[in-house]
Amino acid sequence: MNRRPFDPRLLRRVPAARRDLAVLAVLGGLTALLVIAQATALATLLATAFDGRLHRPALAGFVAAVAGRALVSWAQGTVAARAAATVKAALRADLLGAVGRHGPTWVAGQRAGQLATLAGRGLDALDPYFTGYLPQLVLSVTVPVAVLARIVFADWSSALIIALTIPLIPIFGALLGWQAQAATERQWRRLSLLGGHFLDMVAGLPTLRAFGRSRGQVDVVRRMADGHRQATMKTLRIAFLSALVLELVATLSVALVAVPVGIRLLGGGLTLSTALLVLLLTPEAYLPLRAAGSRFHASMEGLTALDEALTLSATDAPATAEPRRPAPRGRGEIRFEGVTVAYDRTTALRDVTLTVRPGDRVAIIGPSGAGKSTLLNLLLGFVAPTSGRVTVDGVDLAGVDLDAWRRELAWVPQRAHLFAGSLADNIRL
Repeated sequence: MNRRPFDPRLLRRVPAARRDLAVLAVLGGLTALLVIAQATALATLLATAFDGRLHRPALAGFVAAVAGRALVSWAQGTVAARAAATVKAALRADLLGAVGRHGPTWVAGQRAGQLATLAGRGLDALDPYFTGYLPQLVLSVTVPVAVLARIVFADWSSALIIALTIPLIPIFGALLGWQAQAATERQWRRLSLLGGHFLDMVAGLPTLRAFGRSRGQVDVVRRMADGHRQATMKTLRIAFLSALVLELVATLSVALVAVPVGIRLLGGGLTLSTALLVLLLTPEAYLPLRAAGSRFHASMEGLTALDEALTLSATDAPATAEPRRPAPRGRGEIRFEGVTVAYDRTTALRDVTLTVRPGDRVAIIGPSGAGKSTLLNLLLGFVAPTSGRVTVDGVDLAGVDLDAWRRELAWVPQRAHLFAGSLADNIRL
């Protein structure tokens, strides 16, 4: 499981998100500059007000900085929401493309319910990651660096205390994050199992009712839902504990700076404007890190779903070593020549030889598990034979363009489905 706050595979899989992420980085740098400008203007304004004067340029600068931060914050939210929508749409398209490349056998192995949960609820959990955590992660890099650089020129001793204490927040956040990551993984596994089992139960509900097992499955779903609830509560407890610890560390760190500054101000070692500047900027150095740590827990489910989506969409269907040949026409003779299909734990077909001539009507019968679906998946190109070959009009299907070949076929599944459209469109299909 990927534990990094940002997965570099994301930029390779979704190149369209690069521009939005670059804009977020620029806005993060602009926010850091506005934080310094706001604190400087407010310190000057308060220092002059203590002397009974109103520093109008400082007041105008403070108002402009506050308005600028509000505008930049709105822009960050807009860009982050657009990036989230772009990534979710691209990953859902990749998942559907993976289903089309691998076929029904792969979908059955991955469990359709888990894929449906991942493509729906799972990828929707990316919203807190892109709109909350990722912009805050940028600010946790730009703002502390800019604030520390400004305080170095104002009061180097305060800058030294900040430099020594600021790493405590990511250290404590990482320690708690490891625990939260494990809890989130358990929560996601339970949610995937719940979604997969529920979808399978709904699909097989007529069979369950026929054999009087529907009530038993209700109890199973109830137990799985209760397990997911308990895992969710454990994750929330860790998240609340993390927020408390980070808040405590940040408060103590600010106090370590504020107390010496106050003592030196009373002793005449610091001017009022410098002391105000340090006291205003110090909380700003810790705030982005504290907020990033808190929002990381809210985005962990999305990170877990992102890792799984990138892993599944990156799996490629088995490729043939030969170059693709044109697909044969669907009216030729179909031959299965000594075909064997072996999986890891079982052999679905063994040395099958079959010839289907144009105009033949063939019924494939046998008990469950005899290999009927495997035989059809061989013809559709979803399964490759372990040995032997499948030919159509003398052309081996192992080296043809499967998309073009599938366009030569018509297939009616066991469970009929009416697509959104007219009755004539469904009949024509």
